[in-house]
Amino acid sequence: MNLFELQQGSSRELQLFPHIISTGCRKNSAIHLESFRETVADYFRIYNIIDGKYEWRIDDERFQLYPGDTVLVLPGRKLGSPKGFLEIGALGWLHFTIDRLDHERFVPGKWSSLNESECYTMGNILLLNRTVAPSKTCEASRILASLQNELLSQGIAFNTRVNQLMDELLVAITRELAKEANPGRDFSKIFFQLEQKLRDNLARQWSVEEMAATVGMGTTLFNVRVKSYTGFTPTNYLINLRIAEAIKLLRKEDLNLTDIALDTGFCSSQHFSTTFKKLTGYTPSEFRRRKTGDS
Repeated sequence: MNLFELQQGSSRELQLFPHIISTGCRKNSAIHLESFRETVADYFRIYNIIDGKYEWRIDDERFQLYPGDTVLVLPGRKLGSPKGFLEIGALGWLHFTIDRLDHERFVPGKWSSLNESECYTMGNILLLNRTVAPSKTCEASRILASLQNELLSQGIAFNTRVNQLMDELLVAITRELAKEANPGRDFSKIFFQLEQKLRDNLARQWSVEEMAATVGMGTTLFNVRVKSYTGFTPTNYLINLRIAEAIKLLRKEDLNLTDIALDTGFCSSQHFSTTFKKLTGYTPSEFRRRKTGDS
């Protein structure tokens, strides 16, 4: 185990990688008080436990960490030891910045070769696991070690290889998180999260792939689970949500039909009218007149 630490601004190995804040491998052979107080950072933090047992707190949740565990802590999350110090043992780490991570987009930065669709899926998986449980995956451990070796050895095309390995590391961790999140999870809770997100943004042209990514599932499994849980395909369930919201909006006489159509995700007033009549038996105008007459 090679012990080292590279810091942006003071290590020549990081000159070509302004997005990497620090990386290294440390062995802690003695306890130093106040050495690991809880802090909040505005960058990604990845740790791989090599040796020892650690008790860390991510936000308000405690985790027991053992050799082989890989932990990802998102920007804005609090991390530290409840005891205030780093226990005896060894660990590797990588701290790096990204351009953006929110419910709309995940943008790693110019260094990444991940495409927009991959970033969308990964961003949703990461945000669903805001307090990240450890993942015991040798894949992440191997990739981190390879990345650090590239930085230290600086062989041919190392600058390209380092960024590729950063992408690989993010992919490996998000795949592990998605795998851990699905088995045994209460689908009603997953579905509630999805429905809330759909209701909050009905105007978005949701694809089934995007809906599946929102809850960290593959498209095939997602289709099966939604159909089993609701009796509808994901697409038909979304249409029902749109019509339900349109019914509420039609009661507001100051809103015109085109605005209602676009606000609820229909591509045109004609599409809205056809779908509305198919599901309710009335056109939107007929429904509005009928409800106005009832009142």
